[in-house]
Amino acid sequence: MPIKPHGGTLVDLTVPEAEAPELEKRADGLVRIPLSPMERSDLELLATGAYSPLRGFMGKADYETVVETGHLASGLPWTLPVVLGVDADAAGRVSDGDELALFDEEAGAVAGVMTVRERFRADIEKEAEEVFRTADDGHPGVQAVRARGEILLGGPVKWLRRSAPPEWGRRYLEPKETRLLFQLREWETVVAFQTRNPIHRAHEYLMKCALECVDGLMIHPLVGATKEGDIPADVRMECYEVIVDQYLPKERAILSVFPAAMRYAGPKEAIFHAIVRKNFGCTHFIVGRDHAGVESYYGTYDAHHIFREFDPAAMGITPLFFDHSFYCRKCEGMATTKTCPHDPESRVFLSGTKVREMLGKGEMPPPEFTRADVARILIQAYTGDKVNVR
Repeated sequence: MPIKPHGGTLVDLTVPEAEAPELEKRADGLVRIPLSPMERSDLELLATGAYSPLRGFMGKADYETVVETGHLASGLPWTLPVVLGVDADAAGRVSDGDELALFDEEAGAVAGVMTVRERFRADIEKEAEEVFRTADDGHPGVQAVRARGEILLGGPVKWLRRSAPPEWGRRYLEPKETRLLFQLREWETVVAFQTRNPIHRAHEYLMKCALECVDGLMIHPLVGATKEGDIPADVRMECYEVIVDQYLPKERAILSVFPAAMRYAGPKEAIFHAIVRKNFGCTHFIVGRDHAGVESYYGTYDAHHIFREFDPAAMGITPLFFDHSFYCRKCEGMATTKTCPHDPESRVFLSGTKVREMLGKGEMPPPEFTRADVARILIQAYTGDKVNVR
């Protein structure tokens, strides 16, 4: 039996194709609210059921209980606010019950329509402290919350589906599609791997270890908005394609994009990422070191520990915890701190800063750290030069 979506039902808020022209025409006369990149992603994920059981941007009760307890007002686990923020001027032009046109400025078109049920003020400081564990303006998630409008509009949404982004093509799969694919492949257990970075040997090791325990693997890279300095999604996708095509069994692994924005909320985002992958039909979820972390805001394994705070039955998806993995020269293979008895000097570990420095110089990182096929793609992205090193 396929795993049930969070809350029991997979939500679908997409406007039927036959009704779209009429709704678009009506939207022309509505108050227009521009969406941030994160809000645009959230609208899409709400509509396709990835955020089930949510049916729109959160109202006050859900917002407050999510911030305070990591649960929706219904009691279901949910750790990150999914909200629509506006400034005081925009809020003054809106009344409860109004329909709003949600405008995608990048596409230059209305992305959907929202019916306003509530207007309320966000508690920015509390949200920052509870969700990100810091109110430091240097944290990218905190920056995003401060940049968002302080007045939040809650209410159900309808999404005007556009064609799948051409850059993702067949790699763009909605929850109903991944669920069907898992059934067609007769996968009863599926593990998801979340990533926003190019896959290196340590990631590959985690995926292969997890794949020993389940029927299938879904590599599910986040391709929405990320912070400045992160490697662009199209470059990362090229790296993932190499791994899927050459180093994983094709009948047991798929690659599909996750069109979400990154929050960098560390432990809280680990829970969120697990719940969303449950909605895509996954039964298991890989949690590695410093999941969804940034700089030194979270402890190495805080994202492991937070799962103890949630009822496993209410979560409904099984986390697979992995310690930091690396290549050990004495073991002559990949290992983790749980399996390798050797000293740190025997382990091949490169910081992100060091890797970026090498790539920028056109230097190949050691093969124990990353596949040469992947390194070539990254060097070309950093330097603009093709690399022929074997």
